[in-house]
Amino acid sequence: MKPPPDGLFASTVPYYARFRPAYDPRLFALLGQRFSLDGSQRVLDLGAGSGALTLPLAPLLREVIAVDPEPEMIAEGRRLAAQARVSGIDWRLGSSDTLLAMDVGPVLLTVMGASFHWTDRERLLRDLDTLIEPEGAVVLATCGAQHDDLEPPPWLAVVEQVRRRHLDPERLRGSGPAGYPDVRHQEVLLRSPFSRVEEVHWDQAVSRSVDEVVGLQLSYSFTSPAALGPGRAAFERDLRQALNAFGPDGGLFDERVRTEAVIATRPPG
Repeated sequence: MKPPPDGLFASTVPYYARFRPAYDPRLFALLGQRFSLDGSQRVLDLGAGSGALTLPLAPLLREVIAVDPEPEMIAEGRRLAAQARVSGIDWRLGSSDTLLAMDVGPVLLTVMGASFHWTDRERLLRDLDTLIEPEGAVVLATCGAQHDDLEPPPWLAVVEQVRRRHLDPERLRGSGPAGYPDVRHQEVLLRSPFSRVEEVHWDQAVSRSVDEVVGLQLSYSFTSPAALGPGRAAFERDLRQALNAFGPDGGLFDERVRTEAVIATRPPG
C-alpha cells in the first residue's frame, strides 16, 4: 500500500475529512449487528487516512488499529479523534507491506476504503488470513457518486470542464495503481481465503455550497494542492466563477452519493 508520488495525498489532508462525504451511518449499524460488536472486539483499519471509518467504528469496539502510510493523515486522525472525544484507537504509521511486522495481533475485521486499490491485493488477502479471526471478515467500503445507475448532477460537467482546462490528460486519468485495472475487487476476493462475498449499499442526498464543491476537488489526489502546484489559485478562481455562473436553485449543489460495502468472509467449513 503506497501513496501516489509527489506527496499528493499529504496535500489533501486539510480537505479530506472536511469535504469528502461521510459514510452512511447504516454501514456501521450493519457491521455492529452482523458481527455482534459489543465493545470487546479489535478491528484493523488499513489505509485509515484521517479516520473516516475508524472514528465511527471505535465506539463499538475495544480497539481500532488505524494504519496509514502518511504521517500527516495520522496526525489529522489523532486531532479529529481528540476533538470528537473518541478513544480506543491505536494510530500507527505503516502499510500493507509492513503489516505482518507490526505485531497487530488477531482482529475480527479488517476494513479498508480506497486503500485496497493501492495494495498487492492477492498477497494482502493471504496476509490477512493469518490475522483475522475465524468468524471475521474483510470489509471494503466506498462512498461517492460515480455509479452507472446514479445520474450525475448537471453541475459536475462544469467541474469537469474546468479540470480539463487546468490539468493535463495524464492527471485527468488520475494516479491510481497499475497492474490490474480491469479486475474488480470482488473477483480477487473470490479467489482468496475470503471467498464468500456479500455486497450492500445505501444512497443519500448531499448538498454543497460553492466553497464545499471547491474543497471537495482539493481532497482528490489529481486536483490536490500538490498536483495543481502554482496553478492552484487560478484553478480555484475559475471553478468558483464557473459554479457561480451555473447558479443552481437555492445556491446549493445537490447530488446523490452511495455508501457501498463488500463484506468478504471465509466459506463455511
